[in-house]
Amino acid sequence: MWARHAATLALRVVPVVPAAVVAQAWRGGRRQARLARFLTGCNIDALDEHQARSAGELLARAGTTDVVDACVVEGALRRRDLVVSSDIDDLSQLAAAVNRRLEIARP
Repeated sequence: MWARHAATLALRVVPVVPAAVVAQAWRGGRRQARLARFLTGCNIDALDEHQARSAGELLARAGTTDVVDACVVEGALRRRDLVVSSDIDDLSQLAAAVNRRLEIARP
């Protein structure tokens, strides 16, 4: 994951991390130093009301309940981003629920 992240930054591509992902992973304190370092250079994508509703609609259509996954998919589909995740099945299911293909790469 670190090598991919470094290569992305070297290409002057700014990775986008949904705010919901940060909330799910962040616990504060010194133990978060590696995560804080990883987030340096990233754009944290805030969740507005329209995006939140779209994520909720994705959950309803897919019959799933993971809000963070829905936020990842909503943002990636909106921006046409590649998603780097080991959670390929759940993310693909959400995108398929709205007849969209999501490009996902393993870390």
